[in-house]
Amino acid sequence: MLNQDMFNDLSATMAKELFLETTYPWETLPKIKEFVRTLGPTLNLEEYDHPSHEVWIHKSVKLYPNVYIDGPTIIGAETEVRPGAFIRGSVLVGKGCVVGNSTELKNCILFDKVQVPHYNYVGDSILGNYAHMGAGSICSNVKSDKTLVVVRGDGLVIETGLKKFGAILGDHVEVGCNSVLNPGTVLEPYSSVYPLSRVRGVVPAQHIFKSQDDIVLRS
Repeated sequence: MLNQDMFNDLSATMAKELFLETTYPWETLPKIKEFVRTLGPTLNLEEYDHPSHEVWIHKSVKLYPNVYIDGPTIIGAETEVRPGAFIRGSVLVGKGCVVGNSTELKNCILFDKVQVPHYNYVGDSILGNYAHMGAGSICSNVKSDKTLVVVRGDGLVIETGLKKFGAILGDHVEVGCNSVLNPGTVLEPYSSVYPLSRVRGVVPAQHIFKSQDDIVLRS
């Protein structure tokens, strides 16, 4: 399932066309910056504010004080951006999302209804519709030895060619508090991760990650 089937409804992101032209979802990561930079000027300024260079924020967004937003960034309708959020650019946030206090986003796509509500780091990653990251959980996006990221799972070993690649979360994925998603982690739709986990590789759809050697089908 390491392709578009990770996301049941591509209409839940403005980046639909990026996913349609790729085999694996992580192939969109190097394209996010230019895509957001190109899409932004096409947005209706009756619906979007354009407060700074290459930043577009829907007028219905609840934007708290003490938020830093660099471009290119688009934030969709009815999203909430809480105090201390640090949005570093090359970011596309969908509708009805929560970007929490002290959460950091960088080169990522959040589909509609994603929640990263407390102390999360999401770098070089894609989070599908209704994905949720518990407090303190992060997407680690660079290997300690700085070698290129490889995806391992479903009986495959896939060379991504990417030095920076955090995680791909399918639709309705739940990540427990204070978990670390190591570079190249893929969580297929409706999978979940126990709190305090260190995850690597692919967690199949409808499965629960308890530990690296204990991944069970959801009952």
